[in-house]
This record gives sequence, structure tokens and C-alpha cells, in this order.
Amino acid sequence: MGAYILRRILLIIPTMVGIMAISFLVVQFAPGGPIERIIAQLQGSDVSATDRFTGGGGDFQGVGAEGGGGGEATSAYRGAQGLDPEFIAQLEKQFGFDKPPIERFGLMLWNYFRFDFGESYFRDISVLELIAEKLPVSISLGLWMTLISYAISIPLGIRKAMKDGSRFDIWTSGVIIVGYAIPGFLFAILLIVLFAGGSFFDLFPLRGLTSDNWSVLPWYEKILDYFWHLALPLTAMALSAFATTTLLTKNSFLDEIRKQYVTTARAKGLTERSVLYRHVFRNAMLIVIAGFPGAFISSFFAGSLLIETIFSLDGLGLLGFESVINRDYPVVFATLYMFSLMGLVVNLVSDITYTVIDPRIDFETREV
Repeated sequence: MGAYILRRILLIIPTMVGIMAISFLVVQFAPGGPIERIIAQLQGSDVSATDRFTGGGGDFQGVGAEGGGGGEATSAYRGAQGLDPEFIAQLEKQFGFDKPPIERFGLMLWNYFRFDFGESYFRDISVLELIAEKLPVSISLGLWMTLISYAISIPLGIRKAMKDGSRFDIWTSGVIIVGYAIPGFLFAILLIVLFAGGSFFDLFPLRGLTSDNWSVLPWYEKILDYFWHLALPLTAMALSAFATTTLLTKNSFLDEIRKQYVTTARAKGLTERSVLYRHVFRNAMLIVIAGFPGAFISSFFAGSLLIETIFSLDGLGLLGFESVINRDYPVVFATLYMFSLMGLVVNLVSDITYTVIDPRIDFETREV
């Protein structure tokens, strides 16, 4: 097992390089960029943008179209005609665009391997501090949604497998399908209308993870306040989250229940509970565990953007979206790097968990 883990860890390096290379290449051909954004702000007479990106002492007359650099300038940037070429060169140097793409990519990889993500282009804060600031929201939503969905899905899936074809199985399947078909953001709006002061009841808050007076509350009230704020977002996100896992669990258990070793165990006089949890459970849960890393990682950002926006939760989903829109490349690449790395590590942990549940699995004999 040790050799397999070592191979997987070494494989992470070229995988991460490939992910970052493809993303970097896409960005090179994507229209727009941070320099174009600043030019657009300047052309719109956003004088504060000049101060922000010239060290605070720049004068728009000195770098702009009115008397700073002379005549028309030919530039590769849209809307840059009339701006001082020296100002454009200064922006390129500040953002690192004065270097060739290969050099920029190599420097980015070297920094990222040391977890040095630099600073945000448009916020006066380092990328790590910015991510750390938004991380509690995403961890709260992702972790609790995953735990709640699995806590519901696994027992329900086992029960449906044991009651296959019964009324219980039929009506629960109907509820699951309907829940899966309802978009989470529409259900979130419905929850706001019903329970958050929309038109009926005003029972739940709509902003943040905690109340303004959270710091002065007793510890038990802090816990209640925290889950009070999470109640509606988690309900909206988990509505369809448990559908796939429930049906996966049911089908996995049905496949195992129909196998010969289960019939043999029953013939030996073992109880249904003993057959289920001593023999079937270990084999049936392997496929469910295989889906855990994807569910765990996707819960941090897949589908959370709209929920974070609707409930005014400033997490990584909203941060990533705003960074793409604003062409804040350090934040975009840093979040991509961290989530990709987290996904690869969690997949490795999932494989190790396989061997814990079923020691018969031997990854040493399997090629990576």
C-alpha cells in the first residue's frame, strides 16, 4: 500500500501542472483582461482607478488621453488609443504581463508549489488572506450539506432496498425525483418568501453566518445562532443533494442482496440484520464511498454560487465568480489550484478508505 500511495502522490505533480497549463492557456485566449478593465474604468473617468494602479500618486492628466503622452498610441489593448504608452507599459509590468507567457507560467507554478499566491489585482489583500476570509462560509455549507445528505441518503437507501417494490419504496422514490427536479435556487426563493420575511413568516435571517451580537452570546446560544443562519441555505442546497446517493445506495444494496453469498448466509440461519450489516453492508458501501470525494469537493462550489448570492453569504463560490468577471487572475488561479489539489488528495484518501472497509482490495497490484 505504501508504494501505491507514493505513486499517487508523485502523480499529483504532473496532474496539477496539466490542470494549471490548460487553464493558463484558456486565459491567454479569453477576451478582456485586467488591463482592459482598468482602461475601461479610465475611459469612463474613473480617476480612482488611476490612483489604485499607479501607486496612489498618479495623475490622470499625466497618463491619460488629455495631454499626457502626446498623440494616438497603437496598442494591443482595446480602448487604449490615446493613452500614454508608458502608462500601459507600467500596467503590464505591475501585472507581470511584460514577461513572455512561458516565463509567467513557470513563475506561477514555482510560487504556487510554495503556496505563494500573491495579491489580488483589485483588492488590497493577499490571495491567501482573501480565501481564508471566505473559507468559513464555504466549509460550513459544504461540510454540513455533505454530512446531512449522507446521513439521510444511506439509511433511506438501505431501507428502500429492503422494501424494494413496496409502497414505501414507491412514494419515497416519487419524493426524491420531485426534489431532484426542483432547482435549488428556486426552492431557496420559496423558503425566503415563506420563512424569511418575504410574504408570510419572518423566522430566519437572510445575511451572514452569525448575528451581529454573536460575540456576546453564551456558547450554547452561539451554536444555535450559527445553525439558525444555516437552516434555510442548507435546506435549499440539500433538497436534491441526497437523491443521487440514495438511489446509488439502494441499487448497490440490491445488487449485493441478490448474490449467492447472501442466500448462503440466510440458509445458515443468520438474521436479516446480521446478513445486512455483517455481510452486505461492507460490499455495498464501496461504491457509495467512491462517490464521496466528488460530493465533498463539489459541495464547496458546485451549485453554491446562487445560494450564496440569494442568502448574502460571502463564500468561495461568490468569490470565484466575481474574480472571473473582474479578471482577477491571482484569485482565479489560486482557487482553481487549491480545489484541484484538494480533489486529488481526497481521492487518494478515498482509495485508502477502500482498504479500511474491505482489506481484500489491494492497490499494490493495480497500475496507477
